[in-house]
Amino acid sequence: MTKPTPEHHYRWSSFDQLTPSELYEILRARQEVFAVEQESIYQDVDGKDQHAWHLACWNSESDSPALLAYLRLIVPGKKYAEPSIGRVLTRKSVRGTGTGRELMRLGIEYTLREFPQAPIRISAQLYLKRFYEEFGFAQASETYDEDGIPHIEMLRISPK
Repeated sequence: MTKPTPEHHYRWSSFDQLTPSELYEILRARQEVFAVEQESIYQDVDGKDQHAWHLACWNSESDSPALLAYLRLIVPGKKYAEPSIGRVLTRKSVRGTGTGRELMRLGIEYTLREFPQAPIRISAQLYLKRFYEEFGFAQASETYDEDGIPHIEMLRISPK
């Protein structure tokens, strides 16, 4: 596995800080990965983006925004009682490079800084259970179907 390259630029933005081009690229990538690649038809634009912080990994060597990886952090009370990380994706071009792991590391780090004592809850695709366990998440529900894909809730308890 190689490390993310210097042209990878990670940036947090509120919904209002995203430019129209950045928002378009994020929504396009989410549709590409979740709807097209995973063949899951669902309502991606769910009214939670406005209540979230968005972490995007951009290719800084591109003339226009080129999204490489992305996640959103939904504030407590808008999806779950706890803060929630979701819509985690990496584009095919950077899979296997460590970009996704760095994205999750940064996502957890920021969440713990903003909500220091709060556990973090996620809705994870079942096949990614081991990936999230590497970051301290533990299964917190039975398997359930979400948009035709087996999911589980996972919880990461913050050390006190």
